[in-house]
Amino acid sequence: MFKTILSKEIQNYINANLQSDLHALLLKKSPFPEVSMQEIVQQIKGKQVAQKKFPFLLKEGIIFPPQLSLEQSSSEKTAMYKSGILKGEKIVDLTSGFGIDAYYISKNFQHTFLVEQNTDLLEIVAHNWSVLDKKADFINQKLEDFLARNKEHFDWAYVDPARRDTHKNKVFLLEDLSPNIIEIQEKLLSIADKAAIKLSPLIDLKYLVSVLPQISGIDIIAVKNDVKEILVFLSRQSSESINCRCINLESAESDFNFQFGDEENAYSEFSEPEKFIYIPNNTLLKAGVFNLISEKFNIKKLHPNTHIYTSDQQIENFPGRIIEMEGIDGKQIRKKEPYNIISKNYPLKPEEIKKKYGIKDGGNKYLIFTQSLKGKIILKSV
Repeated sequence: MFKTILSKEIQNYINANLQSDLHALLLKKSPFPEVSMQEIVQQIKGKQVAQKKFPFLLKEGIIFPPQLSLEQSSSEKTAMYKSGILKGEKIVDLTSGFGIDAYYISKNFQHTFLVEQNTDLLEIVAHNWSVLDKKADFINQKLEDFLARNKEHFDWAYVDPARRDTHKNKVFLLEDLSPNIIEIQEKLLSIADKAAIKLSPLIDLKYLVSVLPQISGIDIIAVKNDVKEILVFLSRQSSESINCRCINLESAESDFNFQFGDEENAYSEFSEPEKFIYIPNNTLLKAGVFNLISEKFNIKKLHPNTHIYTSDQQIENFPGRIIEMEGIDGKQIRKKEPYNIISKNYPLKPEEIKKKYGIKDGGNKYLIFTQSLKGKIILKSV
């Protein structure tokens, strides 16, 4: 099936045009009568995406799917993280897509089953796994049909539901996803001891806990402080508590672990800015553990609605930025000097601040525009 697109001449053309304008290429006639320019551009786009998202696929003989499948695929970094926590004898990926997660997760299992309803996409994945010398059972079925007919039992079931409706609009509630997670959650735990579900970083954690009674854990996963996904774990064994982990990959920061519900019993102390300022990373902000941060690290909040903390002595292992700062008056800001501008719980956005004070964005110094209990304040890094 892929013999034509993998011919040496066509591959040389693809590699020679990796930096080309793809829109301009699509307007040209294909130099190869047996392959359309759309097919060629699809492979160029795939290699461009792979360079950043999954470089392990930059290997001779790999075929790339259409753009939507590339967009919906996990990155190599988050897939590697999952491979470190999902282990056992048999796993089934019920929505394998382009198979990035399955490829890495399969390293810790003796048998891997990939279920995918898109025939063309599954053929691409099977071909690529053959190139990569990787084995699996490839099952071309709708998830619902597989669940109805399956006789196997697995250690883990993995699901990455589609987050777009029939009109290609983004959806987030579990009942709007494809498959409907609420409808299949019991079935998942009838074919597997545990299930892992990859969800949008925009999903609300309290909502998850309210609609998934068998939930045992939640991982909030970021790469370089950009939250990429929420990974939810279901278990057949009932759990009295839900363990939550805030993970910031490609960072020297420590993970932050807590039990769901701890925030409700935690309290913050408040203070005007002291010597050190703490800005939690985005996984903690997503988790909403604003009081728990204050309590666990023994640092004080500036304001109930300002998720910035302070202390006189620097603490260790804080999952976020620590900056030594001092309070200043706006008149002390020098025009045209470069600063990294942070605006939190402040009436002006960073762009408006730059315009008002005539300052540049960048450099090694920080300006924080925020509020304490006494009102608006400006902090400058020392």
